[in-house]
Amino acid sequence: MEPSYSSSLYFGSCTHCSKAVYGEERACRAMGHLFHYACFTCSICNEKLSGKPFYSVSGKIYCEHDFLDSGVHSSSEACNSCGYLIMDMVLQARGKSYHPSCFRCVVCRQSLEGQPFSVDADTRVYCVSDYHKVQAPLCAACKEPILPTEGLTESIRVVSFDRNYHVECYSDTEVNLI
Repeated sequence: MEPSYSSSLYFGSCTHCSKAVYGEERACRAMGHLFHYACFTCSICNEKLSGKPFYSVSGKIYCEHDFLDSGVHSSSEACNSCGYLIMDMVLQARGKSYHPSCFRCVVCRQSLEGQPFSVDADTRVYCVSDYHKVQAPLCAACKEPILPTEGLTESIRVVSFDRNYHVECYSDTEVNLI
């Protein structure tokens, strides 16, 4: 038998348990529905959700943790770098999805969001500068990498007898060979 409360204190029925919600009871309104505090809980872990972030999918309510980790999340796009779900902005590169902060050069760890980048044969991502340093052929004379001149994206080299040379080093080598 329900206690006799004044009809002015009656707020309606709890969406979860269908019992009456009266003024002195602790209750909340969410998604246009009325709930007792004790009834407004996560469908998976039963955590009380009043005043906390929550998600609703197909009529079920989830705490943030269970929504993100249980596979309920409607966009199950995971970052190719860290493996965590991408909840906001997605950076698409090389046909894969990344958090913008996770798309970084493998050498200097600089963010490559909005920056030109290069990929090696093993699909590692580099800023252009580090790609040239790592992938550049070594000069047979001075043993230094043959890099583009500052401000350019291409390098000039001399190839002779399957050996690579800086233009300057080849000229010096040629003089020494005579």
